[in-house]
Amino acid sequence: QAELGINKHHQNEVVSYMRFARFKRGMCLKTVDSCFQDLKDSRLVEETFTVDEVIDMLDGLQSVVHSEVESELINTTYTNVLLLRQLFSQAEKWYLKLQTDVSDLENRELLDQVAEFEKSEYTSLNEKSTADPIKPKLAPLNEGGSELLNKTVAHLQEENEKLKARLRTIETQATAALDEKSKLEKSLRDLQMIQGDQKNNANQDITELENKVAALKSQFEKTLNDSTANQKFLEEDLMTTKHDLLKVQDQLSTAEKELEKKFQQTAAYRNMKEILTRKNEQIKDLRRRLSK
Repeated sequence: QAELGINKHHQNEVVSYMRFARFKRGMCLKTVDSCFQDLKDSRLVEETFTVDEVIDMLDGLQSVVHSEVESELINTTYTNVLLLRQLFSQAEKWYLKLQTDVSDLENRELLDQVAEFEKSEYTSLNEKSTADPIKPKLAPLNEGGSELLNKTVAHLQEENEKLKARLRTIETQATAALDEKSKLEKSLRDLQMIQGDQKNNANQDITELENKVAALKSQFEKTLNDSTANQKFLEEDLMTTKHDLLKVQDQLSTAEKELEKKFQQTAAYRNMKEILTRKNEQIKDLRRRLSK
């Protein structure tokens, strides 16, 4: 199967857009075919035609086809602009600046690669449809799911704030412990100075003081190590919470894409219905004129 050099998620998004484009392309081709069929049904009712009549029919057909193709090309351009707008909006939320290279749009090698990718995807889709004609329908999105996601995000944010507060408390305790360590070191230096001055007279007292200082240092180091371990645990917990928050945001983004996709499909249906209505009116008008 052909690949586009992107990850699986983005490749699935590309496949979704290509299916939408294939549907629009098929509808446009059907419209063009209907223009030719309308000409056959409405004008080709005699066995012989003059040159002027043939030129008039071809001019009319050219005008109709030109209008249909131009309208579809304009609509395709606007659709691509909306797609780029979605991508740029998502990038701006993360303070990213995306760039495009228009010259690659005419790269024949890349275009052939995309064509091969579409062909392979279309073939695999047909095989899957033949093997399993009953396709599962997507569960409808409702307000309850969005509300649950919003509550989850709010809960994670609240937990994040609590962890930040605990981290600030631990930092304060660590600062106080460092101050206590400085005081103990100063006391040790003072005791060492006293030891130097009174070495011959107070060996026992100095030994007791040294033991006390050693015990205090050991207790302080243990407290500091515990504080460091707790801080590391809180930092890891905070990173896990952030990852969960990003995951929830990605799920929200996916839900928004599905809603937009359904909305676009509905709009495409309305547009095509309006085009067919206009064509029927034109056919009726031509037949009335022919009858007269």
